[in-house]
Amino acid sequence: MQETKVRKPVVSGTFYPASAEELKKTISAFADKHAQKEEAIACMLPHAGYMYSGKVAAETLSHVKIKEKVLLLGPNHTGFGAPYSIMTEGAWQTPLGQVRIDPVLAEKIREGSKHLEPDSLAHAHEHSLEVELPLLQYFRQDFEIIPVAFLSDDLEALKKTGKDIACAINAAGVKDTTLIIASSDMTHYEAQAEAEKKDKEAIKAILELDEDKLMSCIRRRNISMCGYAPVIAMLACAKGLGAASARLIRYQTSGDVTADYESVVGYAGIIIR
Repeated sequence: MQETKVRKPVVSGTFYPASAEELKKTISAFADKHAQKEEAIACMLPHAGYMYSGKVAAETLSHVKIKEKVLLLGPNHTGFGAPYSIMTEGAWQTPLGQVRIDPVLAEKIREGSKHLEPDSLAHAHEHSLEVELPLLQYFRQDFEIIPVAFLSDDLEALKKTGKDIACAINAAGVKDTTLIIASSDMTHYEAQAEAEKKDKEAIKAILELDEDKLMSCIRRRNISMCGYAPVIAMLACAKGLGAASARLIRYQTSGDVTADYESVVGYAGIIIR
């Protein structure tokens, strides 16, 4: 029997606690215990260290029914691997256990996409998807993932990839059991007032489910939103799966944690329904 390839954690102990017990305690403190769970097609979560963005991510997921399959879309910060990279086999390890990749759906998505390539190098040292996993595991243990990383600013190719993913999910008959997650932080290292102003405009485009408006806003306002590529793909995919509305759960900046408002990073948690 072939041994499962396991992607080991690379930011455990830095972005989030390495101890399972401490990790659960940290997420529990951030979670909204009174949130009403709702059916979601997709959501956007931040991916900074839990100290900074954990509350936004955990509070957002507190409102979401985690499904059997989770398609994780993130930016490629490292520059390694294919520009449109999908892992189609193996498992990811976190302090809370292993999460298996769904090889059947992953392969269907790869086959249906002009741009996606099977590649693990883009994911080997990338933190943007890894930090979401313990949060998901806190709320549900039995789910499978499909990891995808983007290193592209080609609007049409990103939209096409999102639409192709939606087609594959619809064709596989797993629309109701698949959750799409786009991993992104917002404005990086600007003063709080300016970051909030820019992020408000980008968030408005996302809430309107408008990929073109989001890209236009990012380029016009020079917004340093690191995960705009996965968010664009997520929006196109979500609309292909029937998305009609979106809701902002929480927005804050690193300054709200550190009290340093001169140079902040913005974080937003959004649910797409």
